[in-house]
Amino acid sequence: MIRKILVVFLLITSSTILSQRTSSSPYSSFGIGDRKDSRTVEQTAMAGIGVAFSHYKYLNFTNPAAYADLRFTTYSFGASNNNLSIETNTASQTGNTTTLDYLALAFPFGKKAGISLGLQPFSDVGYSIDNINADGVETRFTGDGNVSKLYASFGVKLFKELSFGVEAGYFFGNINRNILENNSNDITSLGTNFEEITEIRGAGFKLGTQYKKLLKNDLVLSAGATVELENKLNVTGNDYLYSASLTLGNLRARDTLSQNSLSGDYIIPLKSTLGIGIGKFDKWYVSAEYELQNPITTSGLVSTNTSNFNYGNSNKMVLGGYYLPNINAISNYFKRITYRAGIRVEDTGILVSNNDSNNNFTAVNDFGISFGLGLPLKQMSSLNISLEYGQRGTTDNNLIKENYFNVGLSLSLTASGFQAWFRERRID
Repeated sequence: MIRKILVVFLLITSSTILSQRTSSSPYSSFGIGDRKDSRTVEQTAMAGIGVAFSHYKYLNFTNPAAYADLRFTTYSFGASNNNLSIETNTASQTGNTTTLDYLALAFPFGKKAGISLGLQPFSDVGYSIDNINADGVETRFTGDGNVSKLYASFGVKLFKELSFGVEAGYFFGNINRNILENNSNDITSLGTNFEEITEIRGAGFKLGTQYKKLLKNDLVLSAGATVELENKLNVTGNDYLYSASLTLGNLRARDTLSQNSLSGDYIIPLKSTLGIGIGKFDKWYVSAEYELQNPITTSGLVSTNTSNFNYGNSNKMVLGGYYLPNINAISNYFKRITYRAGIRVEDTGILVSNNDSNNNFTAVNDFGISFGLGLPLKQMSSLNISLEYGQRGTTDNNLIKENYFNVGLSLSLTASGFQAWFRERRID
């Protein structure tokens, strides 16, 4: 009975990940939306490190080579609450979203390999932006939708100190955008609404490697690298232009003025990540990473929500790690808690202009710090918490700055812990 309940829960969780609105950021209006990093709650607490890091029971969404060190079957799902404060030079606004972020399973494959399967977010769209000019003409930009990734990862030890991994991902989702224009001074006149409905599909591959070297005093030096190969996300759909009326906030479509089919691609370029770390097994670990990606481009698509943005090169630098006082301290629970922290500096690759000439683009940068706890449960399972505070964007050139505070929560169940949590009780 417990197994049936769990299966139903996992199915509901999966459908919720696919259908939920997971962003309230104005920057999600650009291109494919707000890109999401592939990271667990444990990784988020360490600012997202993972390319050089591996563990015998934790999942790693960054480098598939890490699964070569997996020794226990692990089930994990994560959720987050995102608090966002948006400000310009003249106004401010707040937003809040609670989301189910990922669902994943990993298990060892023999003594030198591991496999992981799961569902993750890739990008999110969720925004509502109003603008009223001096003549009383209101333009409202709205959008919602997301793109998810279904993935399978495999990691194997080629030699004692060297591992290799590969990940295959399938991307799918839907994004809807609207541009409504009407005269707020004349409630009797009809406005116009431009609606774009798109479906996104595609596939991608990631290659990874990790190297570990045992040094003196039980220190372990680790290094890692991943390459996400260039892939195309195919976009199909339709756009509609029709007359509309806005009554008490409700949009009512009238006559269709035009309709066109859409077909094109988002071209996601090659992304490279390098990292190095050092630590002691189940005691402490610190790692630094650098990520670089060329600009996202499009083929056969014209941005309909705004023309005042572009993609540039993106890069990210991360420093993070953990400290575990004493994993064997049976009589002292607090010594068995894993303490995590990290710092992140990122150029998102989004370039925004606030004038019609499009000749004064401003880069959207992101800075974040994070903390977290790994609370041990029975049978090596754990409850993991992450706290992340950061700023993205700027109010320079009349743009938008975001202040965000995210709280993440995940439950990581090992095979033995999973059985202990969900074993049916019997009475002799």
